[in-house]
Amino acid sequence: MREEFEKLVAAGKLNHKHLEQLVTLTDSGYCEHRSWGFGKITTVDTVFARFTIDFQSKPGHTMDLGFAAESLKPIPADHILARKVSDLEGLRQTAALHHLDLIKLVLQSYGGLATIDQIQKVLVPDVIRDDWKKWWEAAKKELKKDGHFQVPLKKTEPIIYQHKETSLQERLLSEFRAVKGLKARALSAGEVLKNMADLKDKAGAAGEIITALNAEIASHLRNQPAVALEAIFARDDLREASGVPATEGELTDAAIWAQDVRLGQFLDQLPAARHRRALQSFKASTPLWHEVARATLNVVPAKLCGECANLLINENKLELLKDTLARLVSQHSASSELLLWLAKERSDSFADILGPEVFRAMLTAMERDQFNEKKSNRLRDFILDDQSLLVELIGSADLDVIKDLTRALQLSPCFDDMDKRSLLARIVKSYPAVQSLISGEQTRQESNLIVSWSSLERRKNEYTEVVQKKIPANSKEIAIARSYGDLRENHEYKAAKEMQKILMRRKSELEAQLVRARGTDFANPKTDVASIGTRVRVTDLDSKQVENFSILGAWDSDPEQGVISYLTPVAQSLLNHKPGEEVQYEMEGVVKRYRLEAVEACPPVAAPADSK
Repeated sequence: MREEFEKLVAAGKLNHKHLEQLVTLTDSGYCEHRSWGFGKITTVDTVFARFTIDFQSKPGHTMDLGFAAESLKPIPADHILARKVSDLEGLRQTAALHHLDLIKLVLQSYGGLATIDQIQKVLVPDVIRDDWKKWWEAAKKELKKDGHFQVPLKKTEPIIYQHKETSLQERLLSEFRAVKGLKARALSAGEVLKNMADLKDKAGAAGEIITALNAEIASHLRNQPAVALEAIFARDDLREASGVPATEGELTDAAIWAQDVRLGQFLDQLPAARHRRALQSFKASTPLWHEVARATLNVVPAKLCGECANLLINENKLELLKDTLARLVSQHSASSELLLWLAKERSDSFADILGPEVFRAMLTAMERDQFNEKKSNRLRDFILDDQSLLVELIGSADLDVIKDLTRALQLSPCFDDMDKRSLLARIVKSYPAVQSLISGEQTRQESNLIVSWSSLERRKNEYTEVVQKKIPANSKEIAIARSYGDLRENHEYKAAKEMQKILMRRKSELEAQLVRARGTDFANPKTDVASIGTRVRVTDLDSKQVENFSILGAWDSDPEQGVISYLTPVAQSLLNHKPGEEVQYEMEGVVKRYRLEAVEACPPVAAPADSK
């Protein structure tokens, strides 16, 4: 076609600068447009100086030759996109029989490198019509063994084809030497471990990596102990697989736990795959591991709660675990993540704990989390999704308790109106007697709340924050999001409107609470009996352990300091009883018995200057 194009140039119908590009386009027969994508040139019309091109979205499209030269990119006939048009069945056979040939074709089509996502996009669904994940796992194993491909550790980085072949051992060691940082090196060492069986010199490869890891573990021990532990695990696994002996003086996992490590924060810094092994390592190095493990339950995500709980159960500490769960639930101090794990678990082992008080504790936990941006709504979502959870929890309760729970759910700010109706419908289905309560029957006047001045001040400050800062800021966000247009697809607008609902519910709830609140400094309480504002010493008649409780206001709770609200079941059982008297209360079918030993006044809680 060169001669035909030269005639067009001579006739002034074509610019000379377009000549070579048009020749290349005609010779290849395929092209790519930045908007219309891949196309096949079907005809070249030298009379009207135009191409006819089949684009996927524009078949039979005609294009002026000059415009085509400037806007089209030639695609070689051996490019993967061209091959999909000219020989699709051949590509499918290659995909089934020769994984690496197909991947090599894709990489060479894109300059010798492409990411996994790019490879998948060009092959699925035309070439690979079945399970991509299964096909890719098989291909990846072959890639790692072949000496022409560099497979990165991160999926976002490209796979590279190189003409010069290198052995698997050379490539793995080169990748290990190239990565920076102990965490990345531990990950790279894990790749070496996966391919250990295919290495020619296992001891040599493992020895070099172990030496390098040991050099960095010591420097990370104090400042990044979680990273150091990952490296120790990787080193020990390599040693076991290769038979390389331990080096004298090298640090072990015991050195990690010998430091002042906060277990919950530490585990959170580790990959989930390492949690179980880390806990086993911690147990082996810490005499009182069970006390630390049960304290950790309330400060870690649900999955980690499960790992800690399983460790306690497997080591015959089930009763210790149950006692911890029962205490946290009864004092309404259990975290939403711990309660989420307990709700998911729901095994017979915890049948005596699972009950209506667990749902009360859930409402309290979700209320605490509502304005904490770091907390998610996973517990709320699970309650809504699990159709049987709520009914199972209230199954052992009497009708009065169920009615109280129904009222608490109706007043809860944690669910929107539609979700509340769904949950209430589940209750009514099992307990029709509460229908009148839900449908609007007048409930009794709520009693006043006795609260400490400090907690009252916190609620007032929260109310001010919501009304004067958060609601106005949210209104601005709604206005800005609305300006983006098309509210149906405007995710910022939808998110801002959802937050508006949450803020308005919280405002209403705070107003209702503040109206009922009566502040006090708990001065001069009655000390002849347990009363609000007293500190009591009790003996658990079953375990013989002595416990101390400070019974304070409705919004006061600090389990670590023994501070409990007078509304908790524990406090309610103690109020108005004298020293020497025995009390008991039932929690989820288990009767707890205490003997009241002594009563004294708590130190007065001072009121802010403007609170009285």
